[in-house]
Amino acid sequence: MPPLRRTARTLPIALLRARERVMGPIREILNKSGISEQKFRVLRVVDESGPMEQTALAQEACLLLPSLTRMLRAMEQEGLLSRASDPDDGRKSIVTITDQGQQILQDHAGAAAALFSDFEARFGKQRMEDLLDMLEDLVNLDIQKKD
Repeated sequence: MPPLRRTARTLPIALLRARERVMGPIREILNKSGISEQKFRVLRVVDESGPMEQTALAQEACLLLPSLTRMLRAMEQEGLLSRASDPDDGRKSIVTITDQGQQILQDHAGAAAALFSDFEARFGKQRMEDLLDMLEDLVNLDIQKKD
């Protein structure tokens, strides 16, 4: 059996450390308005994609559907999103961002853009694009459990 890699050089740990390095400053920005990173992701996805069905939203926002369903109830009460029955399938809900939800995005757009620009300046524009491309490739790999 081959020896295990040092923890610091494993992909899961490296990804977690990188995520925390990126998300720390983002959390600080979002704390000013009291919105969680998950809610912000949901708002970004719906704003970018337009009205969408909950299952697709959960997938695009990297959330489990039961967690998203609970979150949507709260976001609807807060006036950030609205939900309506899908006219083609009454069992499904279509989620739409409200003006108040769009305002949250606008309130944070400048700080988020400045943060990304800082990452890009420090890491390098091409390296950032390469990193995003590699991460996308990793997500798209067909990794199947081998017996």
